[in-house]
Amino acid sequence: MRFLWTTLIALALGACATTQTTDTQPPAGVEDRAPGSSQPGAGTQSVPAKPVTGVDLTGSKPAAGAANPLTDPSSLLSTRSIYYEFDKYDVKDDYRPVIDAHARYLREHGGTKMLIQGNTDERGSREYNIALGQRRAESVKRMLLLLGAREEQVEAVSLGEEKPKETGHSEEAWARNRRSDMLYPGEY
Repeated sequence: MRFLWTTLIALALGACATTQTTDTQPPAGVEDRAPGSSQPGAGTQSVPAKPVTGVDLTGSKPAAGAANPLTDPSSLLSTRSIYYEFDKYDVKDDYRPVIDAHARYLREHGGTKMLIQGNTDERGSREYNIALGQRRAESVKRMLLLLGAREEQVEAVSLGEEKPKETGHSEEAWARNRRSDMLYPGEY
């Protein structure tokens, strides 16, 4: 039996061994991309170098003269609030493109962080509203993570009823207060 195992191991090692070929291929040439240079005989043309613009991957400040996609009204990223029905924390389908845009932004800007603040209207006890606000913030966070944002980029907190957008006592005011706000550094 020992002889059989030794033979099988020798065969397996022999099958894994690499053989060296005698054909040699010349090393690949290196293209000179300096402005005004070309490789003679390689059939390449000189291509003028284009200036390279800097890119801020932290998302903190846009380049001078560039529109900030986080505040550009024509961008989905400028939408920062997700609204809910009374006593609910599930994200409506209408807001999925907004959350997808923010998840894409977070994926592309790995150093950027987001704070999600869950809010409620004034109805309900303080404890109930804190718990509901947390569930609202967590539902947005969960979607962002499923769409590719990283855990360390997103924090979810509840403000309960403490930060209303509207101070009235009507259904219209309450509807504007039932929300999750997505905030980036410098906004909270």
